[in-house]
Amino acid sequence: MGPVKRRRRTTEKKIIEQQNGSASGSSDKEETVDWWVDFSKRIHGLLSPSKELDRFESIFKISRKTFDYICSLVKEDIMAKPGNYSYSNGRPLAVNDQVAIALRRLSSGDSLLNIGDAFGVSHSAVSQVTWRFVEIMEERGLHHIQWPKEAEMTEIKSKFEKIRGFPNCCGAIDTTHIAMCLPMADPATKVWCDREKNHSMLLQAIVDPNMKFLDIVTGWPGKMSDSSVLESSSFFHLVEKGERLGGKKMDLCHGSEVGEYIIGDSGFPLLPWLITPYPGKDLQESKVEFNKRHFATRMVSQRALTRLKEMWKIIHGVMWRPDKHKLPRIVLVCCLLHNIVIEMEDDVQDEMSLSYHHDSGYRQQVSESIDKSASALRDNLSLYLSGKQPS
Repeated sequence: MGPVKRRRRTTEKKIIEQQNGSASGSSDKEETVDWWVDFSKRIHGLLSPSKELDRFESIFKISRKTFDYICSLVKEDIMAKPGNYSYSNGRPLAVNDQVAIALRRLSSGDSLLNIGDAFGVSHSAVSQVTWRFVEIMEERGLHHIQWPKEAEMTEIKSKFEKIRGFPNCCGAIDTTHIAMCLPMADPATKVWCDREKNHSMLLQAIVDPNMKFLDIVTGWPGKMSDSSVLESSSFFHLVEKGERLGGKKMDLCHGSEVGEYIIGDSGFPLLPWLITPYPGKDLQESKVEFNKRHFATRMVSQRALTRLKEMWKIIHGVMWRPDKHKLPRIVLVCCLLHNIVIEMEDDVQDEMSLSYHHDSGYRQQVSESIDKSASALRDNLSLYLSGKQPS
């Protein structure tokens, strides 16, 4: 996204200036370095006996550069209302301290008590600091999830096409379950019981080739189908009104053309702007090849959701009696942090696996909804792709 990239370069420039000891940034650099040296001495049981930078990254799952940027996003709001948060010795929590505690809570998923013991603060302080961070990030970091402008969308289409040939593709969509631990005896919790007899909340995400989230929807009960969540989303209504996926059409073959679209698995309806794989077995060779290319292309959405859960483990495990109003906001902020890590070109993310099993234990849904014009479009795409070089 154009505006976001400009912000990222500006942020990186400031960090570089600080590292070079510029007059305006040298004191900030000293403060940051001194903060980590002092902070690391107060951490109990979290540090590995490796290099200092590795120790920082092993705790927070992000680089110092990314950490500093996140601090810059929330610093003004935290300082405006610092709260009465302090260590057990009475020393107030600085901005960096509060961001560190919140990021550790979100990335590790550890209990409030364990994090409080490790950082030398009360578990109530961990809870309050984390929630305050979430509230601020919702406002200050929201620009990190935006539907791309035309120039960036052109680049996205090009990258998707390079994966396995799909032309004019703008995104890959998928859905995952966020597990919740709720009392079975409470009748009010039945709405959250999904098809696999678990309590869960859904997250729907549209992803670009770099695994960045372009659009997300969360908060719906896990028992809802992928199709229902999609049709309830603002993205669906924007597309239907012509305010999304309305860019230039592309010529295919035999006089046919394809507009902008996204791809998804068989749990989604086949629509003129949402292309799903061919259903069934014993398919024609061209359709089998289409499905192979389709699967390889939409893999980015599965990997993005897997990485989200692996990196921000607060939404990966089973959340104990989560506040059903707060949980969607926590999920949103984890998605924002996921994008920030990618935009900052954080090397830490490269060390993570590229697994795509983000929803273990859940069977593949199948939507019976097929738009006739979309079916013809899928056939035309299949013909177009069959003329490509063999995979």
